Amino acid sequence: MKVILAGTGCGSPGSMTVEVREAILQADLLIGAKRLLESIPFAGETERIAAIYPEEIMDAIRQAQQERAAADAAAASGDGAAAEAPQICVLYSGDSGFYSGTRSLQPVLKEAGIEAEILPGISSIQVFAARLGQPWQDWRLVSAHGTDCDAVAEVMQGRPVFFLTGGRLGPAELARQLTEAGLGALELAAGERLTYEDERIMRGTAEEFTQMTFAPLSVMLAQPAPWAGDLTPGIRDGAFIRGDVPMTKQTVRAAILSEMQVREEDIVWDVGAGTGSVSVELAMKARRGRVYAVERDRDGSILIRQNREKFGVWNLCPVDGAAPQALSDLPKPDKVFIGGSGGTLKEILGIALGKNGRVRICVSAIVLETMQEAVQVMSAAGMEVQIRQVAVSAAKALGKRHMMTAENPIFIITGQRREESGE
Repeated sequence: MKVILAGTGCGSPGSMTVEVREAILQADLLIGAKRLLESIPFAGETERIAAIYPEEIMDAIRQAQQERAAADAAAASGDGAAAEAPQICVLYSGDSGFYSGTRSLQPVLKEAGIEAEILPGISSIQVFAARLGQPWQDWRLVSAHGTDCDAVAEVMQGRPVFFLTGGRLGPAELARQLTEAGLGALELAAGERLTYEDERIMRGTAEEFTQMTFAPLSVMLAQPAPWAGDLTPGIRDGAFIRGDVPMTKQTVRAAILSEMQVREEDIVWDVGAGTGSVSVELAMKARRGRVYAVERDRDGSILIRQNREKFGVWNLCPVDGAAPQALSDLPKPDKVFIGGSGGTLKEILGIALGKNGRVRICVSAIVLETMQEAVQVMSAAGMEVQIRQVAVSAAKALGKRHMMTAENPIFIITGQRREESGE
């Protein structure tokens, strides 16, 4: 028995390779999605079975194996001629190696001892790039077809992003993610029903795309989001838009980042975010996650948005309001930084731990009383507490000489439950 996994091309029969067409014409059984089976009238009366999941496809293949075994048995008993080994074609849209079901079927076939030949096809990305008149070798390739997809994180990686869409997430829904993150002006292009007679190519901004409707068979290209480039931890203070809102200074900020231990996909809260200087650096670390900058001061909220745009950290989500009330609807945090609690440290800690017992919390304090409260509250919550004091002095020119001028010392209090931390 010969099993062929064939990529049938982008849509219309004209986008199918000659190699795949010949395999289909020689097949005794065609298996695939109903749409694909209906798109190949040239196959005549060949038996067809609609199936898309590996277990369904394997049921059809086993049935063919049983029929072959029965024919062989009949031939051996002299009741008939030996049957030729059937050829089965499992059909997939696009290319068999580009977000194709071949990936899940191959190990199942191998486990059953069935060898399969793979035939490539022309994928939607190839057709779309040709329609746009652009090369695609530098694009990021992302599937949003029947799976969760964070469009904001994808466009922050510095390259154009090709989205294979479908299911819940079409171009309009992906554009809505971008617009809500402040990227409404980002340039997009979409290809709808590529290679069919009613094919359509659309261009516009993310905000414009949110008002459009798209066919289920659509793909999208997003330009990379503007960003400030790779910056090392401890961005100089003068780079931020500041105003009159208090800001965590450069050296202290770098120490906080070290204590936070933020990973690329973390969800982070910055409570009492001020100008957003810590939020910006946290968002640079959590490039595939989210940073929620909670600030009750209106001027601070404006500065957070301005600094988000300046540094291109579109995964930074400003949250206007005071803690703890503003925290109730936020997603479960992996890390929490508290730069200002407004006297509600215990309540903030309770909400964070209630959402995630594994959360790592970092508090900065200027006065001894805040440091003492943080230690007491964290200890009472069963957290292992570490305290560090950061005292920074900077040289100031006095004529031809220099004098060290001290900044206010800062306490950094970090807590995480020992049994939850894996230490």
